[in-house]
Amino acid sequence: MPIQLYARKEILEACLSVFARHGYKDTSTGMLAEAAGISKALIFHHFKSKKTLYLSLLDHCFEKAREELRVDTVPDYEDFFEAIDTYSRKKLDYFRKHPDEIKLIYEVYYSTPEELKEDIAKKYGHVFASKYEVWERLFDKVPLRNGVDRKNAFELIVITLEHFENKFVAEVTDLSAIDDEYIENMFTKMNEFCAMIRQGISQDHT
Repeated sequence: MPIQLYARKEILEACLSVFARHGYKDTSTGMLAEAAGISKALIFHHFKSKKTLYLSLLDHCFEKAREELRVDTVPDYEDFFEAIDTYSRKKLDYFRKHPDEIKLIYEVYYSTPEELKEDIAKKYGHVFASKYEVWERLFDKVPLRNGVDRKNAFELIVITLEHFENKFVAEVTDLSAIDDEYIENMFTKMNEFCAMIRQGISQDHT
């Protein structure tokens, strides 16, 4: 691997924990240089600015997660609702092993730094917009009762999943500190919600 590319990757890995701990706004180039063990000048040699470094690091995190989690394989599952449980557990396991990555990604999703909003919208807007496309393709395999609008049904499921994701983000500040009981309770409740959607909640179908 070329020395420059190797050094660039090392810098990104070193700076990840700093951004994850302090957030974009409260991270200085001095802190990044100290973490990477290099001078500010060398930081700017590889990256033109703190913003460029952060966006490059975000690319790095997204690519690693994409390679590991393989969301493109979701349509290969047989059962939509089992896939939600299986894939959600796989994603949680990954981010428990890489907690700094999820902190960075959550900052982008849930509290985008003002200075980066325009750049992130241009760079990742299509990614955010297509977040559920592969899931919708799998949902197309689910037989629905007569009269049920498929798009509305899928939207209801998305709302449910985002409720649990937002709840998780609000409750969990340290991934390394959550225990298995919390995780099982969360998945049990999520699956109960999905079961209610799947089966309906009223005996009166007239």
